[in-house]
Amino acid sequence: MDKKLRARVIAYYLPQYYPIPENDEWWGKGFTEWTNVGRAQPLFRGHYQPRVPADLGYYDLRLPEIREAQAEMARSAGIEGFMYWHYWFGNGKRLLERVFSEVLTSKKPEFPFCLGWANHSWNNHEWNPVTQWERRRDLVEQTYPGKKDYENHFFSLLDAFGDHRYIKVDGKPLFVIYNFGGLPNPSEFMDVWNNLAVKHGLQEIHFVGGAPSGKTLEVLSLGVNAVNSNGQWMAEEYVKGRFLKQLHARINRYVGGFVLEVYKYKDIINHIYNEADRLENVYPTILSQWDRSPRSGRRAVIYTGSSPKLFEAHIQNALTFIEHKAPEHKILFLKSWNEWAEGNYVEPDLVYGNGYLNVLNETLYK
Repeated sequence: MDKKLRARVIAYYLPQYYPIPENDEWWGKGFTEWTNVGRAQPLFRGHYQPRVPADLGYYDLRLPEIREAQAEMARSAGIEGFMYWHYWFGNGKRLLERVFSEVLTSKKPEFPFCLGWANHSWNNHEWNPVTQWERRRDLVEQTYPGKKDYENHFFSLLDAFGDHRYIKVDGKPLFVIYNFGGLPNPSEFMDVWNNLAVKHGLQEIHFVGGAPSGKTLEVLSLGVNAVNSNGQWMAEEYVKGRFLKQLHARINRYVGGFVLEVYKYKDIINHIYNEADRLENVYPTILSQWDRSPRSGRRAVIYTGSSPKLFEAHIQNALTFIEHKAPEHKILFLKSWNEWAEGNYVEPDLVYGNGYLNVLNETLYK
């Protein structure tokens, strides 16, 4: 008897692993996320840093053979497809578009995909721990110039939406908007895109809004088709207490790193979901690990003690929140495939090997 998948797992995919002129200018020639990953240091006894990739090494995403290998790993683990983070800052300004452009035009790998719009400004604290003590300043500002820009944005992605590999929900291309509430007029944006989609032979767009912790219902009220919920902050508040969590956040804003913010992974995953995650149009997040110290230094939030065994328990729990939903809507977003500088990945490393991928496969199939 053929095994049946219990969920549609879509993995966030970061394209920040090849040099671009902007990163050369801001951080030094040749900078990629591997720069942060490779120089990370333990901040306390038992802190798992640096994290070293195994099978694929410190790869360059300009190489098609790397992208093929990633797709094969993901397919074998039961992952439906990658959600490539996409950057559109307004007036046609894009960054890190090369990887997905090559996936689209080369027709390889033969592996499903969708796009997520990371609609936020980039600042000097975003990618590099060396600048954490500098005054915060924007490097690239996220702007929303208006209807014409919405149209141009749509047309830049039309070929992707029409690709046979593009992931659909209810027959509509799935498109994630990281900060849905940040759109000046979400209804206008969706109307523009849906009208253009129908005009070009699509069944509108299935818009999925990113929801900050505890804000799922608030984002749904803005008219989005569905929400990708993430309960990390909510879980941290539960574990630490709301007052202490908010106090720590304020202290971190002004004298970051004075007190490290460390949680046990097992405590976070026990409190990361709530009843809203059972709604038909809410797609919860599963989280393998979390440690932003390669990017943020002592300002980072760090979860300790993650393991494939605990990740398996986390997935099993997530499945109970979606088990009653229609098969089309049994979606879990995996955060992430390869966010190494957030300690947030399932690709093989030197400590756990294929452990996280193996438990995905074992847990998702029945």
